[in-house]
Amino acid sequence: MLKKPLHRAHWNSDSYRVSKPCVLIIVENLPVPLDRRVWQEACALRDAGYEVVVICPKMRGFTASEELIEGIHIYRHWISEEAGGFFRFFREYVSALTGETRLAWKIWRQHRFSIIHLCNPPDLLFLVAWPFKLLFGTRVIYDVHDAWPEMFEAKFGGRGFFYWLVRTAERLTYACADVVLATNQSIRQIALERGRKAPGRVFVDRTAPSIRSAQHAPDSSLKKGRRFLAGYVGVMGNADGLDFLLDAAAHLVRTTGRTDVQFLLMGTGPEHARLLKRRDELGLTEFVDMPGRVTNEFLFTALQTIDLGVSCDPINPYNHHCTMNKVLEYMAFGKPQVLFDLKEGRASAGEAGTYVSENSSQKLGEAIASLLENPARREWMGKMGAERIRNELSWEHSVEQLLKAYESAAGTDAPAIKSRA
Repeated sequence: MLKKPLHRAHWNSDSYRVSKPCVLIIVENLPVPLDRRVWQEACALRDAGYEVVVICPKMRGFTASEELIEGIHIYRHWISEEAGGFFRFFREYVSALTGETRLAWKIWRQHRFSIIHLCNPPDLLFLVAWPFKLLFGTRVIYDVHDAWPEMFEAKFGGRGFFYWLVRTAERLTYACADVVLATNQSIRQIALERGRKAPGRVFVDRTAPSIRSAQHAPDSSLKKGRRFLAGYVGVMGNADGLDFLLDAAAHLVRTTGRTDVQFLLMGTGPEHARLLKRRDELGLTEFVDMPGRVTNEFLFTALQTIDLGVSCDPINPYNHHCTMNKVLEYMAFGKPQVLFDLKEGRASAGEAGTYVSENSSQKLGEAIASLLENPARREWMGKMGAERIRNELSWEHSVEQLLKAYESAAGTDAPAIKSRA
């Protein structure tokens, strides 16, 4: 097996001399820097002295084939339409793997990476990584964003032949990985049991936002003259529960006659167009704004303005394992939230959440209305969430685990931290 030096010393833009290996991060389901977790990880690795290269898809407005952003090299590949059914998933994954493989070998010639960091879903990226591991001894880190078999089961409603193919792909990815990053304890347990990884090779690197919320002021115009603003931020796919939220809004407006609540649903995805049509069919056009993908400036201003956030991911085995970015983002801005009672949702939000015990649009709407009518409770919940983010779930804690994982993957050849030349 061919070997190569792990470190390459050169100058960076801040006139620091650094000795660092090159890291290749591959993410398939979102572009960078839109994928906030991957972007934060890339920036943290850069700051720790690594050279960072990212492969991601061209989508959602990020269409440049190559970019250098804040010292991070980004290479993007074409991908078919976002998955909305089984055969679209197949086309998406084939096009993604083709682009990722082509770019990985191009980047190998230019950057000679020593570590490949795989971000799921899907659990197919081992197909890109394994040749480099076998031929050159490249170390592999498996960053488990989602439990893919549970995701597949939730989307397609069963455990047939293809489900077990997905389980096999997951097992092969764990076998390829030297180190595993888990977003929460539920994922860590899967890595230990299904992945058969040693405890010392699995690190919990939570998806914690790195946002200075105080830098952004609220904008009351987003309320459209109404008393309250309820917000949602996230992907709009067929497993994200937006139908529950639209039906909850319809229950409040059409059934109970409330006209003092405006809804702002930020984000896009394969279901966005259908959800827009459904909003209009429900007669909610003036009560529900759905601007699609928004800038960070708009997002952060909106999060400062909302009276509460909503996480409408339904209760199922897949979502029980997920740490939802939106849950943490509401907490970072000191906002209370309403969410279905999911294991990891409760583990993240704690006292900052009001939990709905069943997948019911009516109960979701009632919980939203009840919390809006209790300003003292909203304020207390918001403070609890912000404090929890600062003290227990902060990005700084996640960075510590991320760097420990890299040191474990690299063995004794961990990168030197920046030093003045």
